[in-house]
Amino acid sequence: MVKMQTGWLPKIKKGGAPLYMAIANAIAEDIAVGQLTAEQRLPPQRKLADMLGIDFTTVARAYSEAHRRGLIDSVVGRGTFVCGRRRLKIPRVFEGRPNIDMSMNMPPEPYSAELLALMQEGFAGVSGQLRDLLRYQDFGGSPDDRAAGALWLRRRGMTVDPDRLLVMPGAQCALLTVLTTLADAGSVICCEELTYPGLQALATQLGIRLIGLPMDGEGIDAVAFAAACAQYAPKALYCNPTLLNPTTAVISEARRRALVDVARHYNVPIIEDDAYGFLPRVTPPAIASIGADMTFYIAGLAKCVGAGLRIAYLVAPDAQYTARLASALRATSVMASPITSALASRWIRDGTADLALNAIRKESMARQKLAARILPAGSYVSKPEAFHLWISLPPPWRSKAFAAHMRSSGIGVVAGEAFAVSALPPEAVRVCIGGVADREHIQHALEIIAEALSSAPMIAPAVV
Repeated sequence: MVKMQTGWLPKIKKGGAPLYMAIANAIAEDIAVGQLTAEQRLPPQRKLADMLGIDFTTVARAYSEAHRRGLIDSVVGRGTFVCGRRRLKIPRVFEGRPNIDMSMNMPPEPYSAELLALMQEGFAGVSGQLRDLLRYQDFGGSPDDRAAGALWLRRRGMTVDPDRLLVMPGAQCALLTVLTTLADAGSVICCEELTYPGLQALATQLGIRLIGLPMDGEGIDAVAFAAACAQYAPKALYCNPTLLNPTTAVISEARRRALVDVARHYNVPIIEDDAYGFLPRVTPPAIASIGADMTFYIAGLAKCVGAGLRIAYLVAPDAQYTARLASALRATSVMASPITSALASRWIRDGTADLALNAIRKESMARQKLAARILPAGSYVSKPEAFHLWISLPPPWRSKAFAAHMRSSGIGVVAGEAFAVSALPPEAVRVCIGGVADREHIQHALEIIAEALSSAPMIAPAVV
């Protein structure tokens, strides 16, 4: 039975410790002396802040620190309690890291015992092939793994010849392989004006210049793309057309067709990074379905099955490019892990991958409802099946200052500067609501974010 106590106040000791740390220390001391007992409810954060005459964010940081130490738990709709028999599993953290890391764009992890059992069966089944899987396989995947990849892409409405498909050790490796095949140092690649930071990292590594293209409500501006083709003669157009990282924008079918027309006119290949394309139940056709002869298509399993499943499928426009990509793969990564490839193929064939995808959709939609309930209306954009949010910051907040403030509150988010290519960085942050945290911790983090959005920073950040 939950123990109630009204009027509990922390006995804050004066000293060098920050106020939030002093409150967390007081909770620990009161538990140690029996002033606070197991299952006892603590005051709501806002009420405690009012009682102490301090800022809500300070109390939120104090409760986060107490969470980190394993002193207290939170239950959605019920409140915060001293740990007892109901103790939740909280994210393990490292010194200096956020308690709730919402900076890595990972899908929610599966919690269903039935799904986890099926996944475990897959591991057991693969172990029976261990002798063969410890050997080198075909560069680009075995015929069985390529066929499984083609089967998976049918979920995306694509019919692919397995001979044009390569099994890759993750989408980032696939992107590296395509870039090294198409572009030399000093050449130009076009992309969205806000784009995946992994592309920027690879471009820097390879000496490639990125040209960010403006976007409207339907996606990349096709007229701007045509102008860039005429001016820069780019080696390719990179795009993340479904649930764009970071804004969750989706390029319309009409705009996809317009981009293919421009690409074909100027003979510019398209690199389609369809990392999130399997998440929405209804989405426009893949660009590769519209312009197969112009498109290098990448579909990884990390975002739709599990972040640790480092397998992606790369579809080339023709057999000649398939051979060139296989050669580039051999030079950089040799091959995808045969063990991981076999596991992915097994899960695709026996339906486990579909169950994982549905579980991710379901959990993402539940967390989206949390965000809609907690965050100020109109403060962010997202999509129902997405597991990240793009939050626009009210003035005088600046994205770097907001990200630093969140980190000091135990929450990791990514500032808008990380995504900007050639335009002025927006005052916005990307927040991932997937990952290892559960709904209770996601709610806790969103409440802190909501409070910060409705409050001005303690000191307005300097204009830079």
